[in-house]
Amino acid sequence: MAEKFTRWDASDHLKTEEDITAYIEDCLDDDPGDGSLVRAALGDIAKARNLRKANEG
Repeated sequence: MAEKFTRWDASDHLKTEEDITAYIEDCLDDDPGDGSLVRAALGDIAKARNLRKANEG
């Protein structure tokens, strides 16, 4: 049986400031020490905020 994968984007799930705060805190805790996870999280947060603003306007 073949595995089926779907697209998942963290920015789709960052709806509130509380979501964003929890996400960045977890990413800070789990970052391997080179900042790669934190950089990815900041990109996700920027995308989520832009999407939210677009939907509000």
